[in-house]
Amino acid sequence: MAKNFYNAILEIKNKYNCKASNIWNDEPNSAAVVNRFLKFSGAGIKIASMAANILARQFKIKLSDYHYIDVSPDVHVKRVFYRIGFIENTDNIDELLYCARELNPEYPGVFDLSCWEIGKYYCRPKNPDCMKCMLEKNCPKIIE
Repeated sequence: MAKNFYNAILEIKNKYNCKASNIWNDEPNSAAVVNRFLKFSGAGIKIASMAANILARQFKIKLSDYHYIDVSPDVHVKRVFYRIGFIENTDNIDELLYCARELNPEYPGVFDLSCWEIGKYYCRPKNPDCMKCMLEKNCPKIIE
């Protein structure tokens, strides 16, 4: 991890003139931002999507669109999508991504944080706390 962090600092220095905000300050489309993050050593689709999503959601960074900010294929997000009946297979990341895109094509990543939190705190792998979950009334509770 230290090597990836060091390489990221060098990438920001050399490619973005020592300013991380230069990654997104030209108001690019969301695909460009995700792709820029993918070029960092150690960043895969999960990290790149999550980083773009945090920029858009938490920091309100203006992009020309949000179409290509997907949900991160995280274990919690996959579990929630599966248990609520949106996907049939938690091992099929494409099914997860395309389901979120179908549900909200303008910004599929909008589901990421809420599903992560639900999966982390309520929809746990064992002994889910369905009664405290905000989806409880609408969830078919597909639990194996």
